[in-house]
Amino acid sequence: MANQKITRALISVFYKDNLEPIVHALGKQGVEFVSTGGTQDFIEKLGYKVTPVENLTGYPSIFGGRVKTLHPAIFGGILYRRDDAGDINQAKEFKIAPIDLVIVDLYPFEETVAKGGSEEDIIEKIDIGGISLIRGAAKNFNDVLIVSSRNQYGALLQLLQEKNCSSDLRDRKKFAAMAFDVTSHYDAAIFSYFNNEFQIPSFKKSYQEGRVLRYGENPHQKGTYYGDLDGLFEQLNGKELSYNNLVDIDAAVNLVKEFEGETAFVIIKHTNACGVATAPSVKEAYLKAFQADTISAFGGVLATNKTIDLPAAEEINKLFFEILIAPSYTEDALALLRSKKNRMLLLQKKQLIETRQSKTILNGVIEQDLDLKTDSQADLKVVTKVAPTTAEVNALLFASKICKHTKSNTIILAIEGQLLASGVGQTSRVDALRQAIEKAGTFGFNLQGAVMASDAFFPFPDCVEIANQHGIHAVIQPGGSVKDQDSIDYCDQHNMAMVFTGIRHFKH
Repeated sequence: MANQKITRALISVFYKDNLEPIVHALGKQGVEFVSTGGTQDFIEKLGYKVTPVENLTGYPSIFGGRVKTLHPAIFGGILYRRDDAGDINQAKEFKIAPIDLVIVDLYPFEETVAKGGSEEDIIEKIDIGGISLIRGAAKNFNDVLIVSSRNQYGALLQLLQEKNCSSDLRDRKKFAAMAFDVTSHYDAAIFSYFNNEFQIPSFKKSYQEGRVLRYGENPHQKGTYYGDLDGLFEQLNGKELSYNNLVDIDAAVNLVKEFEGETAFVIIKHTNACGVATAPSVKEAYLKAFQADTISAFGGVLATNKTIDLPAAEEINKLFFEILIAPSYTEDALALLRSKKNRMLLLQKKQLIETRQSKTILNGVIEQDLDLKTDSQADLKVVTKVAPTTAEVNALLFASKICKHTKSNTIILAIEGQLLASGVGQTSRVDALRQAIEKAGTFGFNLQGAVMASDAFFPFPDCVEIANQHGIHAVIQPGGSVKDQDSIDYCDQHNMAMVFTGIRHFKH
C-alpha cells in the first residue's frame, strides 16, 4: 500500500499534553496547520504559522463556542474523495482545500459527570463539532488520518517518524477503527447519563480499557478483562492476574465491604467464603477466619479492610495463598509477604461503586440492580415466642452478611464475629444445612449456641428441626413461605428464636 503524504492538518484539542512533539514532527515537514482557539495559540507559541478556522469558514466561533468547525469548508476538506472526479471538481469550484490529518479529542463529558458537575456544565461538555470531525475523518479513512484521543499520540508520533510524515491505507483504517471506538464510548456515556432519569430499556455498556488474560475460566478458553483495574488496585507483587483470580477478587472485596467500621478478614475459594471473621486486630480476624476451614484456605483469595501489619503478616505468611487484598500494608509486613515471588499482593485504592450488574445468557444479556441491601437490626421481625439475645442478634446479622454473598442454596452457621461453616450451592436447603453441619464437625466446632442463616425461606420445618438437634437455637431467614407457621411452631415448641427479614438474598 502506497504511503500518502500529510500536507495539511486540522488540530483542535481540549488536552494539549504530549502534543508538542507531534506539532514539531509535522511542522518540520512543512505541514500546514489549521486550528482553533487555545490549540491555535499553543501551535503558534511553538513557532509555527496557523490558519484559523474562521478564515476558512468566514464565521467566528459563535453561540458560546458551540459552532466553529461545522462548515463545508472544513468538512468538505475532510470528506471529499480524492479519487472521485465529481468530488475533485466540486472542491475546486468551492475552493475547498484537502485536510489530510485531523487531530481532535472530545470534551471531558465523563470526567465532568464523575466530578458532580452541574447539569449546565455537563450538557456543555457534550461535544458536537469534535465528534462530527472524528466521524467524518474516520469515514473517509481512504484519504484522511484521524487521531481521536491523546492516548493515540504515541502511536501517531511513531508513525510520523517511521514513515516520514506519511501513512498507508492500513494505518488510516486502524486509526479510523479506534476513532469509532472513541465515539461509540462517548455516546454510550451520554446515553447513560440521560437514562438515569428515564430508564429506557436499552442495554449499553462500553469499556475502552481491555487487557488480554492468560486464558479464561479454563486454559482452552480465551479471556479478556474490560475496565479500569488499575484504578481499583495497585499490584505490589506477583504474577499477572487471571480470569478466575478476578472473579474471586470481586467476591472477596464485595464481601469484606459489608463490614464497614469493623476489622474484618475473609478467605474466598471459588467465589464462596470458606472463612470470615471480625476481631479487634487483623491478626486475630485472620486466625479466626482461617480456623473455619484450614483445608479450603489453601490457595485461596484473602482480603481485609484494615492495614496489614507485621503480626498479621507473620501469621498469613505461613499459608499458601494466591492473592491478598488490603487497603494498606506496613513496610515490614510487605517485605515479608513479598518473600514468595508468585504471591499476588493487591493494594485496594478505592471501593466498588457499581450499582448494576449484567450477565450474558441465551445470546443476550440480563441486567439487574446489585443486591446492595444489608440486613440490619431494624429489619428483624421476631416471629417466635423467644427473642434472640443481643449476642445472638449480632451473630445473626453477621451470618446474614455472609449468606448474601454465598451461592444458593446456602446455609451459614456462625457465632458472633466468626463463620463456623457454610453449605453452598446445593439443590436442597436441607443438603446445604447438612453439608455445613458436617463441615463444622470436621474442623472441631461445637454448634451449641451457634446461629443459622438462610438465603431464602424454609418451605418445611425440617431445617429448623435439624438445626435444633445440633444445638442451634437462633435462626435468621427472609420468611415468605406459605408454610412459615410450621417452622415457627417448631421453634416455639423447642424454645428457639427466629427472626424474619423480609429480604431474600439468592445468588445464582
